[in-house]
Amino acid sequence: MLELDVILLPFVEHEYDALSERRKADFQRLLACDDPDLFAWFMGHERSKDPVFQALVEYILERNQLRNQR
Repeated sequence: MLELDVILLPFVEHEYDALSERRKADFQRLLACDDPDLFAWFMGHERSKDPVFQALVEYILERNQLRNQR
């Protein structure tokens, strides 16, 4: 999905390397989720039932927003 690429690619390019190994593993698990679920979580239509995924979604959105404000 193009919308997910717009969110995830900048995060990978600018933030991924700074993540802890644990957070990187969580991110890899997140990417294995179905696109419709990811879309719903990142667009704020739904919250993930997995608290680790939800926290990561919020972190990604926050980091992207901060980078866009610069």
